[in-house]
Amino acid sequence: MKIKEKEFENILEDLKVLATQMGAKVRFERGDFKGGYCIIKKDKIIVINKLSNLQRKVITLTSALKELGIEDVYLPPKLREVIEELNDNI
Repeated sequence: MKIKEKEFENILEDLKVLATQMGAKVRFERGDFKGGYCIIKKDKIIVINKLSNLQRKVITLTSALKELGIEDVYLPPKLREVIEELNDNI
């Protein structure tokens, strides 16, 4: 599947909504890191490097969501396909 650059913006927004529904906070921060999922004082946090390109942000967020466990969560087929494909190519 080929994803166009414009689609990454919509995908990122959909993934942020999904993360929030799963009880995780998504934060965009600056620093020398790639980002990912962590737990801080019982809060589920997904940290994404603000300086990364759009595609890297989506990949980081999909990877973190897989760690959270999306297997039993309903996802639109297109979004599930994006998550699976991006994580297979890492």
